[in-house]
Amino acid sequence: MTTFIQLHFLTAYAPSNLNRDDAGRPKTAIMGGVERLRVSSQSLKRVWRTSDNFEAAMAGHMGKRTQRIGVDYVYDPMIKAGVSPKVAKTSAEKIAAVFGKVKSDKNPKDERKNFETEQIIHVSQHEINLIHQLVATLIADNRDPTEDELKLLRKEQRSVDMALFGRMLASSPEFGVEAACQVSHALGVSAVTVEDDFFTAVDDLNKDEDTGSAHMGEQGFASALFYTYICISRDLLIENLGGDETLAKRAIAALTETALTVSPTGKQNSYASRAYASYALAEIGSRQPRSLAAAFFRPVRAVDQIGAAIQELEAQRDNFDRVYGKCEQSKTLNVADNSAASLEELLAFVSQ
Repeated sequence: MTTFIQLHFLTAYAPSNLNRDDAGRPKTAIMGGVERLRVSSQSLKRVWRTSDNFEAAMAGHMGKRTQRIGVDYVYDPMIKAGVSPKVAKTSAEKIAAVFGKVKSDKNPKDERKNFETEQIIHVSQHEINLIHQLVATLIADNRDPTEDELKLLRKEQRSVDMALFGRMLASSPEFGVEAACQVSHALGVSAVTVEDDFFTAVDDLNKDEDTGSAHMGEQGFASALFYTYICISRDLLIENLGGDETLAKRAIAALTETALTVSPTGKQNSYASRAYASYALAEIGSRQPRSLAAAFFRPVRAVDQIGAAIQELEAQRDNFDRVYGKCEQSKTLNVADNSAASLEELLAFVSQ
């Protein structure tokens, strides 16, 4: 049976704007009849995947998500090497088309835009290396690629981020990857009111003529304790990585540490909203996974909000366990409890 690793954690943020909507205000959602602060799963996965922590831990096993395969990996290097623009253009179009539909703007401001794919494509490090090798050959021979040389998509040697978060290729579905990791939107455990911060900027050199500000504006902010849920299929992750169990364990530990310690990047310079998780519950077992978000459909109202949220979360877990049965193993990290696991112990647990 499939083994699932489930992570539930609570992270407290002071006033901040971690993840903005189209109007620049913090994202929200209605849950339990009240508005909650929200950070989208897409935002979380990107900041974790591109963080120094995760990239350092997974060095050599990371891919790229990009539309610019034809531009950065093909056209620009060929032009820089002195290949004719016609050959570089044809090569860029053909190689980019392997990974997705290429843009076709008849009057682009920059013709290189037509070497980009319409969709962002997740490409593995192995596939990037194959592109580099092919481009080096084309530069040496001053020619376009052949049909056989364009077979660049690969099922083997997938990058860790692709194995975790998946890949969808509409034009080549056989090379798609089912994500081994599912991430919830982070939601505040209590009701929230987004406030407006009116601010001004003063011109340092304007001392005599005008005592007013040089600029005025406003931006939304709010504070919340967030509940976030992650579910990893360990079996699928190992399968996605070609059976490399050691690499899968490293990836699980790296993702866990990153999720607990790396914050979304929105408005960091304005709010310094860096935070570690105050609480984490890790569960390992073959039972059908379940979120514990039901614990917070009734907003948490308490002076000690973190302590109250932990009680609600653990009570929800106990209630599910009583009715449906327990997960085989679990371990808790709680910064307010000296008897709880350390980060190192938690990482060793999830990557066993």
